[in-house]
Amino acid sequence: MASLKQEIAALANARCAAAMQRYFKTGKGEYGEGDKFLGLTIGQQREIAKSHKGIALQQLAPLMQSGIHEERLVALLILVEKFSKAGEEEKRKIFDFYFENMAGVNNWDLVDLTAPKIVGAFLLDKDRKMLYRLAKSQIIWEKRIAIMATLAFIKEKDFKDTFAIAELFLNDKHDLIHKAVGWMIRETGNRDLAAEEAFLKKHYGKMPRTMLRYAIEKFPEEKRLAYLKGTI
Repeated sequence: MASLKQEIAALANARCAAAMQRYFKTGKGEYGEGDKFLGLTIGQQREIAKSHKGIALQQLAPLMQSGIHEERLVALLILVEKFSKAGEEEKRKIFDFYFENMAGVNNWDLVDLTAPKIVGAFLLDKDRKMLYRLAKSQIIWEKRIAIMATLAFIKEKDFKDTFAIAELFLNDKHDLIHKAVGWMIRETGNRDLAAEEAFLKKHYGKMPRTMLRYAIEKFPEEKRLAYLKGTI
């Protein structure tokens, strides 16, 4: 564990760290308030994760609780590496460990890089009620996990839960939820445009503007403007 932390710290870049502090909104009252960055690139963190994927799960717990963003992300990327090669019993352990340490999954990149590949992937052939419990949470990151996990289902052309959870978020107030939902709706359209448009025609008048913009981002200009003007 000490060597892993040292390896992360050795790649610290103060200039990049300062930029990341701003980009990930770590100021007082912002969504990432108090998060600390060392300034590593995602590529550097992936390489570290790959070289340490044999580490025991429980050794990752302190990293998951770290105040340093990159330490949490490396731990999460190690979980993704482990999960991709694991059998069913080990996948269950990784899934459970993820939720036991979910407090450390507390920024949008941490969610987006892991929720589809661990939560969604595990629930592909299982009951998905827990996603609806997460969607009703007061914690923004738990809500984002709920919708982002459905990317795994979308890739299998299974859109039911994406649309159902999206409906729960039509009145959500947070921009980061609007963006995630719009993104996932757009992903359904990448597989089945008719399914996306059926959802949009039912709900676009109630969707937050950012959610709608993300959902229709790849539409032809004329159609995109029609949705935005409400003349579709």
